[in-house]
Amino acid sequence: MDALIASTALVALAEIGDKTQLLSFVLAARLRRPLAICLGILVATVLNHALAAWLGALVASVLSPDVLRWIVGLAFIGCGLWALVPDKLEETEVRSAHGVFLTATLLFFMAEMGDKTQLATVALGARFEHAFAWVVTGTTLGMMIANVPAVYIGQKLAERLPVNWIRRIAAGLFVATGIVTLAVSAA
Repeated sequence: MDALIASTALVALAEIGDKTQLLSFVLAARLRRPLAICLGILVATVLNHALAAWLGALVASVLSPDVLRWIVGLAFIGCGLWALVPDKLEETEVRSAHGVFLTATLLFFMAEMGDKTQLATVALGARFEHAFAWVVTGTTLGMMIANVPAVYIGQKLAERLPVNWIRRIAAGLFVATGIVTLAVSAA
């Protein structure tokens, strides 16, 4: 259960102001099919984060506990520092002959590659290597918590949220998780 709670909280907060949340706003404004967009986000996130959590668990099974502790702890701290940097969405053409669902799925999957939430999922997969399903469920739930309102409420939500404070809280949680990972495993 710790894996689910940690994964959900870290990703939901880290996703505020992230490029994939900005992508949610753009897709909602351009394609105007919220259910298809949300389903695309769900499918892309499950696939992307399952791959990331699997990679994290694989790394955990190969490395010694001490090396893994340092890698995971420093990865969380790195994600925390990265969370302080605001994302900007590059101009992307979102029209597709394959429909709104496929467009949302492909764009989200690609936008999430190498993103801080994907790297956090790798670290969470390593940290909770025996709770793969809970990590994927939690990170996916965190993505949906942050992005579904963005699709349905759109830009008005972003204008009302104190994004800088949320970004700082997310950064603090990542850094604290990294420090706890380093400290608890060392004891």
